[in-house]
Amino acid sequence: MNKELIINVTPSEITIALIEDKVLVELNKEKCKTGFAVGDIYLGKVRKIMTGLNAAFVNIGHEKDAFIHFFDLGPQFMTLHKMVKGLTSGRNVRFESMKLDPPMGKTGKLGNVIASGESIMVQIAKEAISTKGPRLTSEISLAGRNVVLIPFSNKVLLSQKIRQNEEKKRLKKIVAEVLPPNYGVIVRTAAMGKSDIDIEQDILALVKKWETAMAKTRSENPPMLLLSEMSRANTIIRDSLNGSFSSIVVDDPAMFDEVKNYIRLIAPEKEKIVKLYKGSTPIFDNYDISKQIKSLFAKYVSLRRGAYLIVEHTEALHVVDVNSGSRAKVDNDQESTAIEVNLLAAKEIARQLRLRDMGGIIVVDFIDMHKAENRRLLYDEMHKLMAGDRAKHTILPLSKFGLMQITRQRLRPEAISEAKEVCPTCNGTGTIQPSILLDRQIENQLAYYAMDKGIKYIKLCVSPYVASYLNRGFVSLRWRWMFKYRCRVIVQADQSVGIVETKFLDKKGRQLA
Repeated sequence: MNKELIINVTPSEITIALIEDKVLVELNKEKCKTGFAVGDIYLGKVRKIMTGLNAAFVNIGHEKDAFIHFFDLGPQFMTLHKMVKGLTSGRNVRFESMKLDPPMGKTGKLGNVIASGESIMVQIAKEAISTKGPRLTSEISLAGRNVVLIPFSNKVLLSQKIRQNEEKKRLKKIVAEVLPPNYGVIVRTAAMGKSDIDIEQDILALVKKWETAMAKTRSENPPMLLLSEMSRANTIIRDSLNGSFSSIVVDDPAMFDEVKNYIRLIAPEKEKIVKLYKGSTPIFDNYDISKQIKSLFAKYVSLRRGAYLIVEHTEALHVVDVNSGSRAKVDNDQESTAIEVNLLAAKEIARQLRLRDMGGIIVVDFIDMHKAENRRLLYDEMHKLMAGDRAKHTILPLSKFGLMQITRQRLRPEAISEAKEVCPTCNGTGTIQPSILLDRQIENQLAYYAMDKGIKYIKLCVSPYVASYLNRGFVSLRWRWMFKYRCRVIVQADQSVGIVETKFLDKKGRQLA
């Protein structure tokens, strides 16, 4: 499978598209300088104990208090809490020589373990979603390319995908030789076949990160960020980079340098796949991603030969209905039509789950099939298709009503929620200005920036149709405006812009106020 990572950087956010065989399968958006991401470690302050929920609200500097449940404290929370108390009080604490307390049980009261006003070390397990603050855990882990380091543990675990006994013994031996006391490790699938030195360096780098976080605890007051997870782009590269990755294309020089330096660190032989995009066409238009992104929010998803999906989102769950459409009128054999459409739909559903990052309960209403072997075939195919999904998920066999139930973990805000905003073109009114007056509106705004504000470089970001209209002819409208207002006017076609929408940008790509 051919994988490409396309990274679009703007002043306000970074958008990362993962392409598999030219098809968009994942879309990640990261707001610049938000400061809160899964994996970040904080020194927080307990704000309030919720006895009825057996949980607590913790201030980590987010606008909404973060949430931690008793189950999320982890078995070695008492040892971690003792260490934090010692560090914040200025005592000299040596992590490797600490004696680990007996593991905490799964039953107990959070109010008996921590109190309001206390400092607590936590890690973000889920980003803030909608009205909820971040979800926290005190079972700290630090992810690397080849291993995951777990402080306050002495266990060495291996990925279930590592099945060869000789490789298991080799990896355990490498870890045993370099791992300090009071640290545990989960060896990732990516470690298979890697050299001893690569794995050792990965472990030592993570140990150094943990020591840095502990050192910050001595001198900082909560709430305070102790250790930041790498950028979303580098996280995806770390978890996804393998032999099938053919290229990583970035349209920003600073991000290009960051990604290239990271690739040079983890896989020097793949440094050449990182490329800087310098084209005048927006990067997502050039790679035909903009059209695929627009389908991300569509209620109806088309399949081949007239079949389609209907995707509905409710408060409690997501529902996907599979329809044969005009297909049923053509084919005579209902059972063969049903299994063919269902298998086609399963492939698209697996993609949509990753693309929209749908989490919680998903119910799929497949076309009814009478044969048990066909129902089993569909269930097995769904398992295969979702094997590449990094999110934890569970798939249940088809019920007697033809329904398949799927649960899927979501760590970041669902992409579809971003569609619930006031339309920037009509401002929620449902009506827009006549398109025949569009050039006059653009010129009026252009005159304001050029004449009143004295701006000498203006980039107009418009739909391809409007761009074509402004650039057509021997003396186009764009050239007339340049001569008339004595400023440089650049017209950029962007498929993501509405038909009568215009964005006015400066030389650095920032939107003019």
